[in-house]
Amino acid sequence: MKIVGAVLEESGMSRPYAESRPIGIRELDLDPPGPGELLVKIEAAGLCHSDLSVVDGNRVRPVPMLLGHEAAGRVVEVGPEVNDLRPGQRVVMTFLPRCGECANCRTNGRLPCTPGSASNNAGELLAGGRRLHCDGGDVHHHLGVSGFADHAVVDRRSVVPVDDDVPPQIAAVLGCAVLTGGGAVINAGDPQEGDTVVVVGLGGVGMAALITAVSLGRGPVIGIDAVADKLERARALGATAVYTPQEAIEAGLKAPIVIEAAGNARAFETAVQVSGMGGKTITVGLPAPTATATITPLGITAEARTIVGSYLGSAVPSRDIPIFAQLWREGRLPVEVLVSSTIRLDEINQAMDNLADGTAIRQVILFENGVTA
Repeated sequence: MKIVGAVLEESGMSRPYAESRPIGIRELDLDPPGPGELLVKIEAAGLCHSDLSVVDGNRVRPVPMLLGHEAAGRVVEVGPEVNDLRPGQRVVMTFLPRCGECANCRTNGRLPCTPGSASNNAGELLAGGRRLHCDGGDVHHHLGVSGFADHAVVDRRSVVPVDDDVPPQIAAVLGCAVLTGGGAVINAGDPQEGDTVVVVGLGGVGMAALITAVSLGRGPVIGIDAVADKLERARALGATAVYTPQEAIEAGLKAPIVIEAAGNARAFETAVQVSGMGGKTITVGLPAPTATATITPLGITAEARTIVGSYLGSAVPSRDIPIFAQLWREGRLPVEVLVSSTIRLDEINQAMDNLADGTAIRQVILFENGVTA
């Protein structure tokens, strides 16, 4: 079938992207779903730093690539061997499919699926190969989803069904921002009664971590960011206190659980510095592969502190997305506050500039708004 999608033609082009236009809105051919796959009509897709890192070249991926990994939509068609979903169901996309059989899949979310990671790196679906084509050549999939399009074919293991009461823009954000940030708090942080949780970096993932920690109600929640508007928003969402990185260091802030969600080396250094004796620094941000940080090893040893990597929030999507959906349903997790604006697909280059400038939390493409003006 013919679809319209946002295809990254070349990584590392100069900014502003609104002028260089590395992402083109293209008509593509999409293969029908194969065994264990689904055709999904995309309703909403969020822009994440993991998309931007492919655009700016910090995360090397094969191109051309149809971007987008945080999305939700309705099942249109199920392929052979899919027996538990039906056309019309709303599903949340997740950017790391789990085969359920490898050694890493038996770590309860702590380690990413080995075949899933390999297929993501290759720009393929979990079963292998590509279902997208343009101008006689293949187009790579982004993290098994390629959600910046009006339709997608995905592996069954890349989706989690949700009830119809979860709106598309909420469902989309559950699949990455909330799963990563909220999962880091619940799965890797596991705060106990009275524990302070500090979140360093208040973009989409960091703000999701903050509202999740607030929803648990187990102790103070503190936000750290260099952008004043984000600090004010964090305070409005229930943060006990907010600081710039410098203010946090000067105040001698120390906490048992610190989530680093900015994806840069300086934020990581700040997060380690504000972790207290016996504390955990949980890092979910994805910095450039060449980034380096400086920390003091003596403080880690002498104060029995730990540093924990948490990819996708150490989550098992099929287990955790329904939990977050229920917290939203109960009014305890205001996911809608993460959506700073809704856009059309053809506004994506400017939206990438907004993301790079740090002026947006989550911009969401709503396909009901149309693809182009």
